[in-house]
Amino acid sequence: MTWRLGVAGDPVDHSLSPRLHEAGLALCGLDGSSDRVTIARAEAPRLRELLGARYDALSVTMPLKEAAAALCDELDEAASATGVVNSLLARDGRVLGAATDGEGLLDALRWSGLDAPSGAVVGVLGAGGAARGIVHSLVAAGARRVVVSGRTPANVSRLVDRYPGVVVAAPGGDVLDLVVNTVPVTGRDAPELEPGTTGSTVAVDIAYEPRMTPWRARYEAAGCASVNGLAMLAFQAARQMSWWWDRDVDGAALIEVVM
Repeated sequence: MTWRLGVAGDPVDHSLSPRLHEAGLALCGLDGSSDRVTIARAEAPRLRELLGARYDALSVTMPLKEAAAALCDELDEAASATGVVNSLLARDGRVLGAATDGEGLLDALRWSGLDAPSGAVVGVLGAGGAARGIVHSLVAAGARRVVVSGRTPANVSRLVDRYPGVVVAAPGGDVLDLVVNTVPVTGRDAPELEPGTTGSTVAVDIAYEPRMTPWRARYEAAGCASVNGLAMLAFQAARQMSWWWDRDVDGAALIEVVM
């Protein structure tokens, strides 16, 4: 079989996913190629038309993660719990969806040698599709408290209402062990340290372009360890390709492709 892969979203011109897909194909000894397809939120139903006809599997990025989940015939556990997907697979005339962002972040933290979230207090900036997958995995991994801040109250409430230990950010709250920024770079305010930040707080920016964002630089200036989103990108891609092909794909090997 020659696999027809791609990444769908808007914008996607910058996406490194095709490079990761083709590296994954090579690691698994599979044939195929990957490209980028621009699909705006209003055009989300096109995903269903493209799968099977033009693509065998797709990575899904902003702003399609929630809309893509609604188009699926079957969802994995994380996608079912969060209502978002970042991976689609055409199989026997059906469309299957999976969410690997959250587990990809945890894999990236482990690979980076950072403390596991078990027992930690974690701040999550943003409450969109990526944040929903990340909060789900943080809770499952045993985070003591997840403090969410976002511009859309309904999205924040959806997370707070779903999980025990997930709360709305408030001044004077807990000291943060970890803070994760899921807000798109183009939608950010001037970089500020979150309340509860100390020199021991680890800052993770899931953005990877630019490699050093102003937000991340602000944390490093305060003495915090920080990482960008490249490792998460590689590990979530490894998990989605493992799901597509039912084979183990080494996320650490994929990191070398994008570093």
